[in-house]
Amino acid sequence: MQASKPALEDYLVLILLSAIWGASFLFLRVSSPVFGPFFLIEMRVASGLLVLLPLCIAMKKHHEIIANWRSLFVLSLCNMTLPFCLLAYATLSIGAGFASILNATVPFFTAILAFTFWQQKLSLTAVLGMLLGFVGVVLLMLSYSGPIAANVPLKAIAAGLLGAVLYGLAINLTAAHLYKVSGVAITTGSLLFSSIILLPFAYWQMPDVLPTGSIWFSVFSLGIVCTGFAFVLFYRLISRIGSNLAVTNTFLIPLFSLFWGNLFLAEEVTTYMLFACMLVLAGVGMTTGTLARLLIFCRAKLVR
Repeated sequence: MQASKPALEDYLVLILLSAIWGASFLFLRVSSPVFGPFFLIEMRVASGLLVLLPLCIAMKKHHEIIANWRSLFVLSLCNMTLPFCLLAYATLSIGAGFASILNATVPFFTAILAFTFWQQKLSLTAVLGMLLGFVGVVLLMLSYSGPIAANVPLKAIAAGLLGAVLYGLAINLTAAHLYKVSGVAITTGSLLFSSIILLPFAYWQMPDVLPTGSIWFSVFSLGIVCTGFAFVLFYRLISRIGSNLAVTNTFLIPLFSLFWGNLFLAEEVTTYMLFACMLVLAGVGMTTGTLARLLIFCRAKLVR
């Protein structure tokens, strides 16, 4: 796939995606304890599907789903079904901001998987960036202080990191096999297969009494905005500027998530946590080459 040079519109979309996906961790943190991971994620993907499927049919993109159903089925496991449930499980124990920082490791795993299975080369700077980023993740694990600080939720942390691995795999699969398929078709197909796969698990975990009130705002925001709308934008970005640049939206997701969590859930943001977050983001920047491009850009502006 030949990616084009990013335009101002692409950078604005990256920021918008970061704000939306940063808010998704807030909605997960609020909804997961009420609904449970499986039922919540079924509601998330099903509500997104109800909105996007008519749009996909109206745009006559449903033929792309039929033609690529095998690849989309595999992709649905990696980009929605499994990571959504893993992150919902993680937010039962850890804060929204912390979960989003774990999710910021997606570019590491994207680069590692691309190197391992798609023969993409890694520079020494990229390798050093990975080491720096993982140091940041370790520091975050050590800095965790929540209501269950006496029993550090290692399972929740492992679930968040495994979700990041799966996202990295999904990005590589999309770039390698589905770059000719529209973002609407990829998102709708993934939502369709995820809804079918999760249905029996959701029925098994369905609450005896469904809650009422504003909690459903979080559920439908997750499905319609943070999944349907956001993934269409994301896959469109991959087709425009390539997966390596598109995935850099994870730079800003933790910052937005920490902000939303502090603003609406009064989650504590410590200096130590921010330092570890900066290590993770710096490592991601080195791994993807974004940090070097940013320094070159700033230097060029200063010279002018």
